[in-house]
Amino acid sequence: MEEVRQPRNVAILIFDNVEVLDFTGPFEVFITGSNRGKDFKVYTVAEHDRPIIALGNLSINPTYTIYNCPNPDILIIPGGWGSRKEMQNEIITKWIREVSNDVELLLSVCTGALILAKANLLDGLKLTTNRLAINELKEIAPETAEIIENARYIDNGKIILSAGVSAGIDMSLYVVSKLLGEERAKNTATLMEYDWKV
Repeated sequence: MEEVRQPRNVAILIFDNVEVLDFTGPFEVFITGSNRGKDFKVYTVAEHDRPIIALGNLSINPTYTIYNCPNPDILIIPGGWGSRKEMQNEIITKWIREVSNDVELLLSVCTGALILAKANLLDGLKLTTNRLAINELKEIAPETAEIIENARYIDNGKIILSAGVSAGIDMSLYVVSKLLGEERAKNTATLMEYDWKV
């Protein structure tokens, strides 16, 4: 008899001045690839229980706060101008560090890599970020890390980092492929009408 698996919890951190496509791209991939919620339960999480104002004044109500969200199996850290403030937010970096111990995968999009660097989670890894923020990452990345400038995404095993904005969609499709097979990822891209280069 086939074992029924609980959907993986996919938590996406959001914060003021987050880049919209950094979090909505992965959100779309995981809900589209979830087989109508059977394989992924996707939700947003923020530090505070109030609307988050993303870039362009888009207002989003987070589903949970870091204090009451279900334990994530996959945690996604997006970027945007707000990441420069959040990388200095010890409440957020401590929460990410603690949650990262138990997640299956930890993903960053764009300058979300800066937040992971400040959370001390990138020792010895290959890193990437938005090409316009490579120098910022070089300044704070651990000496043991190797920065790859022209990658769309880099898989370090548990921690996967992507370049800027739309690269988060490619990384998320790759993760769907990694977890559920390439056919599911291709079907997801087709449903999204997204031209995914495997």
